[in-house]
Amino acid sequence: MAKVGVDSIAGDLVDFLNAAPTAFHAVAEAKLRLKEAGYEHISEREDRVLKPGGKYFFTRNHSTIIAFAIGQRFVAGNGFHIVGAHTDSPCLKIKPISKVVKGGFLEVGVQTYGGGLWHTWFDRDLTVAGRILIKQKKDGSDVYTHKLVRIQEPIMRIPTLAIHLDKGVSEGFKFNTQGHVVPVLATLIKNELQKLVGENGIVDRNDSNEKTNLSSNKHHLLLLKLIADQAGCELDEICDFELQLCDTQPSVIGGALKEFIFSGRLDNLCMSFCSLKALIDATSAHGSLDQESGVRMVALFDHEEVGSNSAQGAGSPAMFDALSRITQCFSSDSMLLAKAIQRSFVVSADMAHALHPNYMDKHEENHQPKMHGGLVIKHNANQRYATNAITAFIFREIADKHNLPIQDFVVRNDMGCGSTIGPILASGVGVRTVDVGAPQLSMHSIREVCAVDDIRHSYEHFKAYFNEFTQLDAKISVDY
Repeated sequence: MAKVGVDSIAGDLVDFLNAAPTAFHAVAEAKLRLKEAGYEHISEREDRVLKPGGKYFFTRNHSTIIAFAIGQRFVAGNGFHIVGAHTDSPCLKIKPISKVVKGGFLEVGVQTYGGGLWHTWFDRDLTVAGRILIKQKKDGSDVYTHKLVRIQEPIMRIPTLAIHLDKGVSEGFKFNTQGHVVPVLATLIKNELQKLVGENGIVDRNDSNEKTNLSSNKHHLLLLKLIADQAGCELDEICDFELQLCDTQPSVIGGALKEFIFSGRLDNLCMSFCSLKALIDATSAHGSLDQESGVRMVALFDHEEVGSNSAQGAGSPAMFDALSRITQCFSSDSMLLAKAIQRSFVVSADMAHALHPNYMDKHEENHQPKMHGGLVIKHNANQRYATNAITAFIFREIADKHNLPIQDFVVRNDMGCGSTIGPILASGVGVRTVDVGAPQLSMHSIREVCAVDDIRHSYEHFKAYFNEFTQLDAKISVDY
């Protein structure tokens, strides 16, 4: 049997996924790739001089990132060509007071974030990742900074109850997220009597001389010590943290024909990666911005899974602020921003529901997105998606020109419909928007799956959009 090759873009996505267990890490990886491509890191707190042909990015809370490249022919009032996605995924986040001692075990209190399929988190080899706030000395004064951390080895597990003790489980696995979704960190006897902590040496939870700004009454000292060791800092330098549980199984290309990507967080790091790579590649070649009169932009927001209502979510002024400040760098005329918005376009990119072979009745007969079928244009008459005939046509026209597959999706009338950042940006900023996404299965599971082919389809579609939207939009006449 001939060996099946691995698509280079899909392999690059796998590398991105494995580097990004949290939204903070996803932004860090995006920053690294943007800097390598010649993008300049700027701050929203400072005034900047932006130039035609310039490539820039900024972050908010280090969990949202907006990157943009200004066309050489850009003038104030011209439009922005945007792909928006999100960096967050459903997960279990460590509580502000996480210390739980019960039944001879050290456990860690967690809270559910987003609408996860929480049963998939049971019996998985788990670890923690996120960011910590550190106090350090600089020139004799205290300064505070954050540092990303990730413990590589599995240190936690949420065990299921044996079938012998739960005979009804064969009729349905039922659990309580407060009482049953509590990961085990260690046994009390090993922690207190033997005081053995793997390769980190001996830690006495009761008598240790270790000092910490985070009280051991709030978190297990064992957990704090693991975090400090990984971060390369002292316990008393840790002031606070935002940590979440993560699966330790790496993202991989799998399937008998190497046609699938098996991974967590495909929703929505897959679309984040494809849009970011498309922007970088559409702006890296010599002369790629010479004929561009608009601004090419990618906006990756945090907190989509919980409604986007945060200082760094799509419901914040982040997008409007970016459009406003870029426009104002080229003219002080405040009227030009409204003109720019009307000339702009957003592709809201969020993963779509592929047809499930074992639950085919969950899709309407005429709207069954399939793997390998390309990006899915999402429609909803009740505005759960922001697509309309004009915006769908624009996106479809790009696909037709490049012989890229494209699909359509409408949810059944008797089923609920999810939503995206699309309606939020469309209503909040007033910009034309189309909702699209690559098809996947197992959405919101700890382990999801999509098709390798659709990664390349998505990347090529977004790249063509960046390269050609200006010319296509000039041919469309609406509201005249």
